[in-house]
Amino acid sequence: MKKAVLSILAHPDDAEFLCAGTLIRLRREKGWEVHIASMTPGDCGAVDRPPEEISAVRRSEGDRAAQLIGATYHCMEERDLLIFYNERPLERVTRLLRAVQPTIVLTHSPSDYMLDHEVTSTIVRAASFAAPAPNFLADRGHAPALHQIPYLYYCDPIEGKNPLGQDVEPQFCIDISSVIAEKEAMLASHASQREWLLRHHGMDQYLKAMRDWCGRRGEQMGVAYAEGFRQHLGHSYPQNNLLRELLG
Repeated sequence: MKKAVLSILAHPDDAEFLCAGTLIRLRREKGWEVHIASMTPGDCGAVDRPPEEISAVRRSEGDRAAQLIGATYHCMEERDLLIFYNERPLERVTRLLRAVQPTIVLTHSPSDYMLDHEVTSTIVRAASFAAPAPNFLADRGHAPALHQIPYLYYCDPIEGKNPLGQDVEPQFCIDISSVIAEKEAMLASHASQREWLLRHHGMDQYLKAMRDWCGRRGEQMGVAYAEGFRQHLGHSYPQNNLLRELLG
């Protein structure tokens, strides 16, 4: 078993909101190799900068946040609001999986507030199943196929709700109380997002919103802060809960 975890989420800073505490604990306590990927460079995440300019800023922020914990940042170079399930993004994610060879993969909830998140979830699920199949894209110069389908986990949807406003409860939560300061520092690296959320969403509590949400999940399990997950348990996927076994 290779001690590597890969989070593949839609935008730069999604990992910092949804699963960075878990990534930090895997790195610090278990010595795991950590990779953080975004499907897009966040090219629509500004109102006063053109797409390529804000993309360069946000790639840099993603890389800086990952470096804080000794992780590696990757961008799949799709575009905001244009993430679709088709051959190009599926190959890009499959190629990354084969290069990293992760045992654990984290992605978005299949049901979330925006389609970029939902389609990313679908692509990552498909690539996790396809990456171990040697004949899939065998003629395109990929790294060797995965030895097995990785453990696949879905992070909480934003605000813990589906598009109809219904609560989506996690199957389990990981205590991140000991690393909340490091998680906040990673999120603070995405300074351009505070500006975007203030202008577009009318939200000027970027870091507080993260702490409040993790505090809500923590309260459910009797700790200060936590992150919620659900495990994909379909046919042929690993059935034991490795993430919970590792971090309690």
